Amino acid sequence: MNFNFAPVFEFSSNAIYVALGAVAIFGIFQVILLARKISEKRMSPAATERFRDLIGEAIQKQDWKTVGQICDSPEYWSRAVPQMVLVALEQLDRPPSKLRQYLSEKFERDVLADLEYASAWINTIVKSAPMLGLLGTVSGMIQAFAKIADTQKTGGDPSALAGEISFALFTTALGLAVAIPLVIAGAYLQVRMGRLQDHVQAELSWFLDELDAARPS
Repeated sequence: MNFNFAPVFEFSSNAIYVALGAVAIFGIFQVILLARKISEKRMSPAATERFRDLIGEAIQKQDWKTVGQICDSPEYWSRAVPQMVLVALEQLDRPPSKLRQYLSEKFERDVLADLEYASAWINTIVKSAPMLGLLGTVSGMIQAFAKIADTQKTGGDPSALAGEISFALFTTALGLAVAIPLVIAGAYLQVRMGRLQDHVQAELSWFLDELDAARPS
């Protein structure tokens, strides 16, 4: 007794289209989410200069309360640099070298790690979409070979194979069409993450230098 797998493959064909569509939507969502997170964490050059001006005078006066209030204001509360400054204000008893290391670790753990999680999802989708396309290709070719066997037995129309072969090729193309833009978007966001890290490190170095200069010898 031979089991008829045709309904299974027909269902898998529709399921693969749905899965590729879901993967594409989820990938776009993750790209937008990561881009917004990076934008929220980074300050523009003009905003950075204004922030330096606001806290620079307070640092020189050792007015840590004012520095904290500025960093915790609505304009800056979501930005990475002001939040790291707030962390530093809670650790002023640490030696300068220890404080610098602590802030670097805190930034990597609390800010970069969150961004890297979202980036990891994008990388997962980039790898999954072509695999789903390949699964569709295998499914389509299996159906095509099954129809070849039926055609040889019953003398049917060989042109009926075109649908299965078309499905097999189209799913591969669709998987690549999902993956390729996400590869480009992921690379662009990685560059922005690197720029954010450089920006935060530069601003923290400035803050720590100002802090050392303000502390009594």
